[in-house]
Amino acid sequence: MNFKDKDLIIFDFDGTLINSIPDLTLAVNKMLKHYSLHRLTIEQVTPYIGNGAKPLVRRALEYRMQDKALPETLLKDAYEIYLGAYKEAICIDTFMYPGVLETLKSLDKKGYKMAICTNKPFGFIEPILDTLEITTYFKRWIGEDSLAEKKPSAAPLLHLVKELNTTIEKSIMVGDSKNDILAAQNANMDSIGVSYGYNYNENIADYKPTLVVDEFAELLKLF
Repeated sequence: MNFKDKDLIIFDFDGTLINSIPDLTLAVNKMLKHYSLHRLTIEQVTPYIGNGAKPLVRRALEYRMQDKALPETLLKDAYEIYLGAYKEAICIDTFMYPGVLETLKSLDKKGYKMAICTNKPFGFIEPILDTLEITTYFKRWIGEDSLAEKKPSAAPLLHLVKELNTTIEKSIMVGDSKNDILAAQNANMDSIGVSYGYNYNENIADYKPTLVVDEFAELLKLF
């Protein structure tokens, strides 16, 4: 199987191109410390990642406070504290997965259009791309707050297809999470699941992407 007929590759960000868990965990723990709550480990934070920043904050607080009915005012304040903490630690220990840089360079050279569709807040995407020096490879990026709906809605993918003047048939979604695969399925788009990401500790193959790869560099054989 190959995807050489595609012209747009849409990538998820966290868990697919980058591992940002150390910095996300640092920000979560700064937020928890504000409320005199115990820290969480990287392993504890990992399954909370993927739906966006607010659900991450909510899950961390619910776990530490042992309460599923936290007041919205608390969650709102905690979210703002988390955002402030993450802005200070946005790309300290975040790193690209093996093979990402070489693969992006090769795909770019082959003429593929590339975009990012993530459930990370929009304002955090470009600073990370800039720090890792990969901004130039992407034509567009969309965060959880860019449109009225986020993944697993098809809306962000459809928006990118339209923005970049192509078709669903010529586009493909690459991601590590069920949200990526479900968004692609909702858009009737092909998808590639990467098995090394976060995905709530679930197997990405269970969500039936068009194809599963274990390493990012495997994309070089497919495009």
